[in-house]
Amino acid sequence: MNTGFKVVMLAGVVLAACAPTPKRTTLVVGESSCAPISFDVYFVENQARLTDAATTAIDAAANQISNCSVRSVKVVGLADNVGAPEANLTLSQRRARAAAMALVSRGLPAPAFDVTAAGDAGAVTAEGLDEPLRRRASVVIDARPR
Repeated sequence: MNTGFKVVMLAGVVLAACAPTPKRTTLVVGESSCAPISFDVYFVENQARLTDAATTAIDAAANQISNCSVRSVKVVGLADNVGAPEANLTLSQRRARAAAMALVSRGLPAPAFDVTAAGDAGAVTAEGLDEPLRRRASVVIDARPR
């Protein structure tokens, strides 16, 4: 290798080492758990009592938003199409209330709740097939940072 070329390369390396290093600004943004969430609470057939899994889901949601401002909570109880429509509506109302009461007992603000029931409406598809997984209450919580 040419000696002149080596000198130029060495000078380039030395000058590069002396050049100011660009400043990096590191901004660490933590994920806020204060965001709208939705989840389902499942029930045993013909029951409105919370299962262990349902309680776990409610506990997890309440813990996630414990330091948030809760703007609203919507709970919709559902039932499958087994049984009379009136009984299914009553069952879905009881399911919605059970989920809502569990959330209230964990500190969510009661005035923010909209609790409704759909009974077995929508439990059968347009093709006449049973809609699966209708033994539930659907919960939507609008939580925002304080």
